[in-house]
Order: sequence, then C-alpha cells, then structure tokens
Amino acid sequence: MNATWIVSANASRARFFSQAQSSDSLEEINDMVNEASRLRMVESTESDKRGPTSASKSIHNTGAPTPGKTYEPPQTPDKHEAELFARDIAAYLLQAHRDGKFQKLSLVVSPKFLGMLRTLLAPELESAVSFEIDKDYTQFSPQQLLEQIRAHKAKS
Repeated sequence: MNATWIVSANASRARFFSQAQSSDSLEEINDMVNEASRLRMVESTESDKRGPTSASKSIHNTGAPTPGKTYEPPQTPDKHEAELFARDIAAYLLQAHRDGKFQKLSLVVSPKFLGMLRTLLAPELESAVSFEIDKDYTQFSPQQLLEQIRAHKAKS
C-alpha cells in the first residue's frame, strides 16, 4: 500500500493515522497508551523515591558518600518506562512496514520523546520517515493534526 502513516506521540500516548493520498483526511488506526507513565507518584513504590533515605530508609543503602547527597540512577523509572514505550512503538511500526501497510512515515512527536524514538527505529524505517515535527499534538483531532502538518510543510 502506498499509504502514509502519521504517528502523533509523547511518552504516554501514541496515535497512529493513515492517509492514502495527501489530499485525504486522516483515519485513526491505532491508539497506544503507556499506562505506566500515567501512574501518579503516590502510586510509585517506595524504592522509586530518590533521596538519602530511599528504599529501606537507611542512608547506607543508597551509595551516597555523605549525607545530603543523593544517588542518581543511570535511568530514572519514568525514563525507563518511556523507553519501553518507545520500543513498543518502534516494533509496531517495523511490523506494519514489513506487512506493507505504509510506505511513508511522518513523526509528530514531543521533542524529548522524538529523540528517544529516533534512536530505536530500525534502519529500514529511517528511509520511510519523510517528515518530522517535534511537537506534542496527541490531544488534537485528526483534522487539527492534519492542519498542523500542512502548516509545518508550508513553512519548509
């Protein structure tokens, strides 16, 4: 199929649209939600809290050399969840591309998440990406999203 897919995403939601011709309206074909990123901090486990008394409430278990300094993990829980979600999106796109569901891909993704998603896209998808916007339009209607894409293309 010669369709173009448009992905509108951030770290907690990804919406997938298909467009057969550039003059056609967008048809929403999938809506993925990252439930883990929507958890409130109150629902987080005690070990996810950072600070000199994290986890077992003992400063000796954090690795902090002196009181007042906190241990910073290489990846915070929210970044880890965002990366897992980006991996899911990348895998979904790769499978859809291999199944011939789209030929071109447009990414309309929040700035930080776009960088993460780019690094996880398979090399065969990189050539399919025809357009990128680093904005979060996940709450826009298909018509509003299409208007934003057309406006950005007109500026290019």
